[in-house]
Amino acid sequence: MIVISINYGCSFILFFNVFFIKFTYKVILVRNYFMHESVQNLINIKEILISKFKDTTKNRIPEIIAVSKTFKEEHILPLLEHGHLHFGENKIQESVDKWSSLKKKYPKIYLHFIGKLQTNKVKLAVNLFDYIHSLDNIKLAQKIANEQLKQKKKIKIFIQVNLGNEEQKSGISKENLHSFLDNSKKLDLDIIGLMCIPPVNENSDRYFQELRDLNLKLKLSDLSMGMSSDYLKAAENSATFIRIGSNIFGERI
Repeated sequence: MIVISINYGCSFILFFNVFFIKFTYKVILVRNYFMHESVQNLINIKEILISKFKDTTKNRIPEIIAVSKTFKEEHILPLLEHGHLHFGENKIQESVDKWSSLKKKYPKIYLHFIGKLQTNKVKLAVNLFDYIHSLDNIKLAQKIANEQLKQKKKIKIFIQVNLGNEEQKSGISKENLHSFLDNSKKLDLDIIGLMCIPPVNENSDRYFQELRDLNLKLKLSDLSMGMSSDYLKAAENSATFIRIGSNIFGERI
């Protein structure tokens, strides 16, 4: 009788374990089936970065800024519910309309302004955003400094550097970068790093290397560089923030 009881108990435990494993597997399959495409895309990008850099001491895995510009709230909500924290926008009014209520509902998120910032929009930018990636002139620096005092709020700021000396593109030249940084710090701006957008149809790797070297010389902590097409090259060159839009949300219409 004792032998029979033991065998019966073992069989029950085995049956329960097999049932639990099958049930868990089905739950995982169902969850993945219904997972929003943007969330799955984000997870895939994170897995690529982790697999490439987890065993290196040279690079830390960069934060992913999900660039949600032009996408409506319903496209962003799956990522917010998933727990993603960093989002990027390039137009002030669109951002105010889209994010004013969302930031109240999801207070832990960080909003990054990654576009050309006009001085007449600084008040709105300082109120809504946590990071500005495109400081490119002293007038804008002064305006941000004044607005921060009024709002009693401190923004983390990247200086945009025009490494390709492109006339159509904003940014501080390499030659003026050191003095511009000094003047920005005198305004009590929290300059945390440099940002660049490499020239189109050129090897972005050399520009990322150059920006990394400049950042090291200036003893700044962060680097904002790399987009959907070249984020791995940026990560290899010590980017701490990468800006990814289409690889997460899909192509913009």
